[in-house]
Amino acid sequence: MSGTLRGLAVLALAGIVFAWSAGATVLNRGALLHIVQAQCLPHWRAQHDPTPCLQLTLPDAGGERDGYVVLPDRKGGAHFLLIPTRRLSGIESPELLDAGTTNYFDAAWRARTQVEQFLGKALARESIGLAVNPRRSRGQDQLHIHIECLGSGIQAQLQALAWPDDNQWRLVRLGRLSYQARRIDGENLDQASPFRLVAEGLPGARMNMGPYTLLVAGWRFTDGPGFILLADASAPGSETLLDSTCVAAH
Repeated sequence: MSGTLRGLAVLALAGIVFAWSAGATVLNRGALLHIVQAQCLPHWRAQHDPTPCLQLTLPDAGGERDGYVVLPDRKGGAHFLLIPTRRLSGIESPELLDAGTTNYFDAAWRARTQVEQFLGKALARESIGLAVNPRRSRGQDQLHIHIECLGSGIQAQLQALAWPDDNQWRLVRLGRLSYQARRIDGENLDQASPFRLVAEGLPGARMNMGPYTLLVAGWRFTDGPGFILLADASAPGSETLLDSTCVAAH
């Protein structure tokens, strides 16, 4: 590549990173993947500094673990994104249902410490929500899991419901929207992939994951820690479920 072309490529990439951090409303739908693969990964390999990412986990040499990063969302606030380092377009990616694929939701749950660091205090597990948007309402064609506080209204509505330990899906009403919901037990999500639970538990989902909004809410049941998984193929997206201002946590 000539010096002129190399310079133009650097400027174009810098523009992508600036647009993301500046909160631009119009973005190349590949901006996230560019930031991860052309900024965070090279910076880590050269300097052990993943900037502009905050965390980076490299894939292992044996191919048993995929890499991922944690990046602040361009809108600011207590809002972070867990993004695979390899190309995965979104919730519809069939690789997410493979048993050997990294459990990105578990990695996102462990990265919730970024929210706590931003706020300067520890949070109850039921204050944290993780979400993936459906194909129709996302702005980027690279899988990313939103890590934020759970919306205060959603938290209150979930607290009002019974959550029997029966591993069954049930229909729940949250405001004007209905979701299929189920309980997941455990301190972490290392033994439960929300993507696979939806694909295996909801009729027709495996062949058509693209329309689904997924929310995983940290929870503490009367008999121990766990999570509540919500899924719906017609919900508008995560904006109505999460809160980057963390009003309920103040």
